[in-house]
Amino acid sequence: MTLRLHDTAARETRDFAPLVPGRAGIYVCGLTVQSEPHVGHVRSAVNFDVLRRWLAASGYEVDFIRNVTDIDDKILAKSAEQGVHWYALAAAMKRELDKALAAINVLPPTYEPGATGHVPEIVELIEQLVARGHAYAAEDGSGDVYFDVRSWAAYGELTRQKVEDMEPAGDADPRGKRDPRDFALWKGHKKESEPATAAWPSPWGPGRPGWHIECSAMAGKYLGPAFDIHGGGVDLRFPHHENEQAQSRAAGRPFASYWLHNAWITTAGEKMSKSLGNSMLIPSVLERVRGIELRYYIVAAHYRSHVEFSFEALDEAAKGFRRIEDFLERAGGVLGGAVPADGIWCADFVAAMDDDLGTPAAVAAIHDVVREGNKLLAEGGDERALRGNAASVRAMLDVLGLDPADEAWAAAASDDRLTDVVDVLVRGLLAERAAAREAKDWARADAIRDQIKSAGLEVEDTSTGPRWTIIQGSV
Repeated sequence: MTLRLHDTAARETRDFAPLVPGRAGIYVCGLTVQSEPHVGHVRSAVNFDVLRRWLAASGYEVDFIRNVTDIDDKILAKSAEQGVHWYALAAAMKRELDKALAAINVLPPTYEPGATGHVPEIVELIEQLVARGHAYAAEDGSGDVYFDVRSWAAYGELTRQKVEDMEPAGDADPRGKRDPRDFALWKGHKKESEPATAAWPSPWGPGRPGWHIECSAMAGKYLGPAFDIHGGGVDLRFPHHENEQAQSRAAGRPFASYWLHNAWITTAGEKMSKSLGNSMLIPSVLERVRGIELRYYIVAAHYRSHVEFSFEALDEAAKGFRRIEDFLERAGGVLGGAVPADGIWCADFVAAMDDDLGTPAAVAAIHDVVREGNKLLAEGGDERALRGNAASVRAMLDVLGLDPADEAWAAAASDDRLTDVVDVLVRGLLAERAAAREAKDWARADAIRDQIKSAGLEVEDTSTGPRWTIIQGSV
């Protein structure tokens, strides 16, 4: 069968036709690294990881780019609240993101660019837009540069909106804009409120990139002016993806052929987000279920279906996955060793995956094969048939990133155990340090801190108590 994908721009499911035969270029909008990742964040990563794996399993060479926004209004505000450097906050949260994605077996991207490393490409793209008459420098002396939405007749085509119906872009003071819907490509440095390190030189004065221009520049850098698939959460359709497409095409770049968007994970009917205070942080969730069970919970829902998160549903999903694991363990016992992963995908699984990544039907197909295998076990039947059955289950799980024998799961479990052990030891030292500080034995307190630091760990005193992290490059 031919892979069919639901293109958000076309509002229809259509055959995947790559620009280069046998290759697929994918760009996915990653996170703004301002705080710890929650379940809603990692859903997008898992969904597009499944797409990548299925394309690769289907014979494509995949170039998979997932960016990180490491400079942004939210990062500056959050770092100011915490009294830390913005770049330190971004780096720390990026490490938390890496840990979370590794814990649920999301493959590292082909490349993971950060906005701060691509300012020259961003400035070049803005200059092209200015030269073509689609962008202008504000006349208020702010150093801001805006995209002129009225200059691009196709603005709004991705989300099928008219400019008159759109809300003003709330990314800068509207007094410098020709139209309130014009959005910022470059933000001039506000010396009184922003650190000097959050500014780069440009033809319009020191400043930093706007959010939307970052992705256009980085996608063009690594995938070229035209590429196959652009993905991200459904909440990014407007204004982020609308603006990306407009500015890229206005600069003469065809940009993405397909737009794919995953739906939200909600709690009490609302999008899971940090601002709503209903986040389910990954470390907390992984105290209840294993990473492979959390991934199964996410994969079992179609990527375009909204999911109402609950621990009851998560627990039920974990039980469902354990039934698959139990079958593989029992089959391995009968066959005298680990079941190979070289089995054949069943027809229902292939049909489901080719139908817009229909993972619910694909998971159901796996359970059907498991039931057949359980019958073989109960009947004490042909070991050759059992081997083929179990190998098929493993092969299909592997496509979904759910193979229990994947070394990535063992590595994640090992890292978690090591972290737990280190945490117990460090907490003991921190308690001893706290007692020394209480007794005003500053020499002892400093000695304990130095002891911890010599082990490659950094201690930060926060409003909620001391927090330790691994010093980058120390291990």
